Amino acid sequence: MLKKTFFLLLFSTGFLGIKAQQTIPFRITKNNNIIVKTLVNKKDSLDLMFQIAMKEGAISPQRQRKADHLIFNKEEISENNTVDIGKMSWKDIRFTDNQLTGHEADGKIGTALFKGKTFKIDYDNNRFEIYEKLPDLKGYQPIPVIWKQDLFYFVADNVVDGKKQQEEYFALQSGYSGGILYSNDFADEKELDKHLKVTGEKTLKNSQGQSVITKQGILPFFKLNNFVFKNMPVGFFSGELKTQNISYFGADMMRRFIWIFDADRKMAYIKPSKYYSEPYYKIN
Repeated sequence: MLKKTFFLLLFSTGFLGIKAQQTIPFRITKNNNIIVKTLVNKKDSLDLMFQIAMKEGAISPQRQRKADHLIFNKEEISENNTVDIGKMSWKDIRFTDNQLTGHEADGKIGTALFKGKTFKIDYDNNRFEIYEKLPDLKGYQPIPVIWKQDLFYFVADNVVDGKKQQEEYFALQSGYSGGILYSNDFADEKELDKHLKVTGEKTLKNSQGQSVITKQGILPFFKLNNFVFKNMPVGFFSGELKTQNISYFGADMMRRFIWIFDADRKMAYIKPSKYYSEPYYKIN
């Protein structure tokens, strides 16, 4: 009887260990950005945009709420801050000052919230889930990822000219409200301005009079694992300045899936969310 009780207790403990989790609620803006309500240094209530492409935090010069208890040095860095979300607390969070962020946000917070943990971005239920171990992966497709300099990279296929698939590495970028934004190298090499149907164009000039032309085009096919998107809007740059060094998988595409990232940051697992078939976000 004691042996039976011991094994029952062991099984129950193991089961709870797999299922035990912490959750962080968030809301999604009309611009597809994730907003988390935080308390910084026990004093400043700030709405921070989750930025998967960074580790620590940042404060925007256009913030609506005060951040008087963040002390920045000459390099605009503030060390050793606390961040509270509900009953959860993080220490030693670094903040950078004067970084632009998404609409409705006072700043940004990154993946330091999930250091050493498996985490899920659950767009269906508007929450993050934090795990000690991988949860049930039934229905998910695995995607190998490379985590480098706080960016998650993965490979996807692009059909530009209707003939063959072109592989490209994309970085997850939850701060970019749109879907796909191509690097200058990919746009130039694949001659996107010739092969894609261009639907929009804007020209911007810097203080030196150099021009940056942003274009919107229609990509015939985009394939991520077994998921295929047809006739989707994509963005790319042309002009004299070549500043876009990375291709982005933006927030409009991210929200179409539920994401699980392992603690080692070597694999992601995805399945369609309730936004999978929603209309594409329009870049103004």
